Amino acid sequence: MDTNHTTSLYQPPTDRRLDIIHVDDALIILNKPGGLLSVPGRGPEKQDSLSTRVQTQYPEALIVHRLDMATSGLMLMALTKDMQRQLSQLFEHRQIEKHYHAVVNGQLHSPKGEINLPMNRDWPRRPRQKIDHEHGKPSITRYEVLKYDARKNTSLLKVMPITGRSHQIRVHLQTLGHPILGDRLYADCDTIEKSDRLMLHASYLAFKHPGTNDCLEFDSPAPF
Repeated sequence: MDTNHTTSLYQPPTDRRLDIIHVDDALIILNKPGGLLSVPGRGPEKQDSLSTRVQTQYPEALIVHRLDMATSGLMLMALTKDMQRQLSQLFEHRQIEKHYHAVVNGQLHSPKGEINLPMNRDWPRRPRQKIDHEHGKPSITRYEVLKYDARKNTSLLKVMPITGRSHQIRVHLQTLGHPILGDRLYADCDTIEKSDRLMLHASYLAFKHPGTNDCLEFDSPAPF
């Protein structure tokens, strides 16, 4: 879910060490730091990305899915074209379970909920996305409130996207009235100023390994 959106000055993390969670003959699981593109963007100044950094150590590594530049957390890459195809099919058929953690502004009325709002590109304001009831694609996000901080008036959520639209979690939570802290694309100024980063982290992946049929689970605690 990475649109390669960057500000005019792209400043990726300078620590180039890879945080590898798992590697075998077919795939790699690793943590992407916030502020790093998943794949190269347009222009020579935006060629530094997680995929290019991984390929310096694993030249055969292939992208399977993406995270927004500002989002941190677990990403999956394939080490063969056949594995890339099989993993892409798992994503397409919703056979990979994904959880995120997010800190949002305000207190939610319900401890659990589901946001079912169709989404489409907001062409005049690219790379923004928008809710589009007429032409949008089905988009579903489930959430659970883990903690409310009354002093800061913020809530920590566990978020489970059922579909995988670009910026889905960010747009759905903003539309719900609870934008993610530090979201410079969708939040208001007060919410942005509550954090110097986007408070969204891909914290859990679970799927059946296409090559071995082993059930794999990976956790990455949110750094906030």
